[in-house]
Amino acid sequence: MGSNDGTSLEDRLSRAAEAKSSMLAKFKRALDPNNPEALEKRKQREVIVAARAARASQRESARQEQARELARQTALAAEAGARAAAEAERAAAAQAEREMMKQAERDAALEAEQKAKRDARYAARKTAQKRRRRGY
Repeated sequence: MGSNDGTSLEDRLSRAAEAKSSMLAKFKRALDPNNPEALEKRKQREVIVAARAARASQRESARQEQARELARQTALAAEAGARAAAEAERAAAAQAEREMMKQAERDAALEAEQKAKRDARYAARKTAQKRRRRGY
């Protein structure tokens, strides 16, 4: 496909060379440390980097504060758990003591009942012996 705008090959080649040289000049200006545009871009990048560093330090301090708060809450929960365990232990000891008292009462009642039965058998046996001796 040819060009219909009437330009010659030399014109196209010269325009391409001019474009290449202008691009090269643009890159050279960007690399020049005294270029005001490059200085402005560098300042903007430095501001961005400083803002990123500030945000990172804020995130780190927030993370550390959160870790401290979590540790504090864990310590409080452990202390509350220890108190609850001690209270549960006291309650269990009191319950065990009540059970032992009830068992002692049941044992005493059982012994009294057994003694009463034994005494009744003994008395019945003695009465039977007296009757046999007297011949009733």
